[in-house]
Amino acid sequence: MTFDRAGFDVALVRKDFPILDRTVRDGRPLVYLDSANTSQKPRQVIDAMSDYYEQHNANIHRATHQLGEEATEAYEGARITAAGFLGARDETEVVFTKNISEAINLVAYSMGNASTSGGAAERFRLGPGDEIVITEMEHHSNIVPWQLLCERTGATLRWFGVTDDGRLDLSGIDGLINARTKLVSLVHQSNVLGTVNPVRLVADAAHAVGALVLVDAAQSVPHLPVSVADLGADFVGFTAHKICGPTGIGVLWARRELLDAMPPFLGGGEMIESVAMTGSTFAQPPHKFEAGTMPIAEAVGLDAALRYVSEVGLDAIRAHEHELLTHALDGLAALDGVRILGPTDAADRGATIAFLVDDVHPHDVSQVLDAHGIAVRAGHHCARPLHLRFGVPASTRASFYLYNTTDEVDALIRGIDEAKRYFA
Repeated sequence: MTFDRAGFDVALVRKDFPILDRTVRDGRPLVYLDSANTSQKPRQVIDAMSDYYEQHNANIHRATHQLGEEATEAYEGARITAAGFLGARDETEVVFTKNISEAINLVAYSMGNASTSGGAAERFRLGPGDEIVITEMEHHSNIVPWQLLCERTGATLRWFGVTDDGRLDLSGIDGLINARTKLVSLVHQSNVLGTVNPVRLVADAAHAVGALVLVDAAQSVPHLPVSVADLGADFVGFTAHKICGPTGIGVLWARRELLDAMPPFLGGGEMIESVAMTGSTFAQPPHKFEAGTMPIAEAVGLDAALRYVSEVGLDAIRAHEHELLTHALDGLAALDGVRILGPTDAADRGATIAFLVDDVHPHDVSQVLDAHGIAVRAGHHCARPLHLRFGVPASTRASFYLYNTTDEVDALIRGIDEAKRYFA
């Protein structure tokens, strides 16, 4: 890609994504509006992974031959890239996981095992009387692990509510985050409402009472500049497949002193320092949390994806998506019988829109759109409690990314209008 840094050229960006040239549903051009689910991959990522398999494929850390050295360099190079992308102090604060779900479970598991680990891990001890705080707008991946942890430990799960306009209800923050709070875990950008939450405000309140803070940044990292220092969090996670990278790899950033204290997540090869039949000692972070053969080719793809997005520029991506979002909100507002879940203005909001069409089931809306080659998602988007908060079982969701155009937004609006008329 030869990108003009002085301006954003969506036509030039689209040339990097080969899948956007294909047709679907009897020759209709693909209009892909499901990037909150998974993003498409540029040629640069596809080529990087292909080159790894064709020229450098080997296991990492263990082999002393040239291919092993090259594979190890590529894998650890991806860790350095990810650390720089997040503004981490150094790469030892970056742990590779399978996805954001595993990253959150890693932290929950470590807290659940702290009581049996002793030593520095005692700071994570959790039991009856302790509290974990989340929000009502979380993805299931940031709800279920904490429910399970509270069941195992006797701790109590509490949560922030959501206002009618799709913002966090912070009116009771001083009571909700208190001396009993051990951890606050919240989403940076909602995968349904598009709401960008005031993470730093919440983090400061949590730290004031000695609680840890985890941020699910899966929906924000692909779309806007994210600095772990600016967030003020202790843990931040994201997943590669939503930021132009492959499936099968995610990133957990954590402050090094926390990784030092946390017990291992999985046992096996590579995460050990020494093994005897009577017991084992463990490697230093981040390797302590990376048992077995890791997703090496996927790390290569993640590296290429982060470099690609950085070259395009996250500020430019955010500005482009803001234009798409404003265009879409205006278009939806002009349609009778269409209700947007969450903020109806573009302030503090990402380019993900969940909506309802009067008297038409969300799956029917999505099927009409699909018949026109427009890919959206229908359902509760792994955020059922949030849908229950708004009194609906499901919604249709359109989500935009750097490769989408205002013409595609117009196609979405026309498709929704046709669905309305068809089911009328």
